Amino acid sequence: MKTVFTNGCFDILHPAHLRLLEFCKSLGKVVVGLNSDDSVKRLKGPTRPFFSQEDRKFMLESCKCVDEVYIFEEDTPYSLIKSVKPDIVVKGGDYEPEEVVGADLAEVITFEYIDGYSTTKIIKNIGNR
Repeated sequence: MKTVFTNGCFDILHPAHLRLLEFCKSLGKVVVGLNSDDSVKRLKGPTRPFFSQEDRKFMLESCKCVDEVYIFEEDTPYSLIKSVKPDIVVKGGDYEPEEVVGADLAEVITFEYIDGYSTTKIIKNIGNR
């Protein structure tokens, strides 16, 4: 069975995240790299994350399509990818395969971008209600 790696902040788990994770599961064993709280703050700003890294890890581990979750402190999961040694790295379709972190370490597959779902967009919509 192939090991499939994907990563992200997963701050507000939404349907596009779950579809990505299910796609990963269709390819093999799913290992998720989860940005730490400090990493999310650096990448997304001081008001994020909404949920702690422990809560986000718990939610991901509760998904039947996720096999393992590792929290990483760096801004990219490169060191974690080197450690996990996946066969495949999967990212959303808003990335070009050659710009995906770890493209030099494993096969890269991009998952079709699902329009209408993004944590940033969800946050804006909540604020406008």
